[in-house]
Amino acid sequence: MAEMRTEEETVQAIKDWWKKNGSSLLIGVGAALAIVFGWQAWQNHQMQQRTEAASQFAELINAYSDETDENRADTVAYVAENLREEYSDSAFAIYGMLMLARQQVMDQGDPEGAIESLTWAQEKAGESGALAMVIRNRLARAQFAAEQYEDALATIEGTGNTGSFGAIFTELKGDILLAQGNREGAREAYLAAREMNQQGRSGILELKLSDLGVEEGA
Repeated sequence: MAEMRTEEETVQAIKDWWKKNGSSLLIGVGAALAIVFGWQAWQNHQMQQRTEAASQFAELINAYSDETDENRADTVAYVAENLREEYSDSAFAIYGMLMLARQQVMDQGDPEGAIESLTWAQEKAGESGALAMVIRNRLARAQFAAEQYEDALATIEGTGNTGSFGAIFTELKGDILLAQGNREGAREAYLAAREMNQQGRSGILELKLSDLGVEEGA
């Protein structure tokens, strides 16, 4: 009988505990399950987003490469803009803007449009890494093409550690200064670019220096 009472007391204790704590326990379990399944759903959504963005970027490359397509420019613009709007946090959107900007400058003669595309890409890419240097270089060149010389110089001078891009930026600075009529400043920039060039002397750079009265051996 003592054992039976003990069992009954144990069962009653469990019932009492459940009345007091059952609801909160269920809520806790439900919250934990919601977090787990929510995390899995979020990961699946992210994977789907990356897959869709990659598919659209492949479409962009195909459109950009097909020079026989009369609607090539419109297709590139449409897909690139869609990447920016729908997948703005992906690298595909940044590269899409780079391709659109190149088309805007090279094929459409629209450096102002390229400046807008590249400014967005720059904001998304940040300030570090090789991609940031590529974007800054192209942005400065688009500003130069649009005759926004002060903006182009500011873009160049806002660069931190340029690394292997040093000679490229410095030569471009010389081009901008020369366009502004500052021949001495351009000469100094070209000479500095020559010193920085790790690939040896550039024939085009030497021609620029020659036009400013600097001999090749100087």
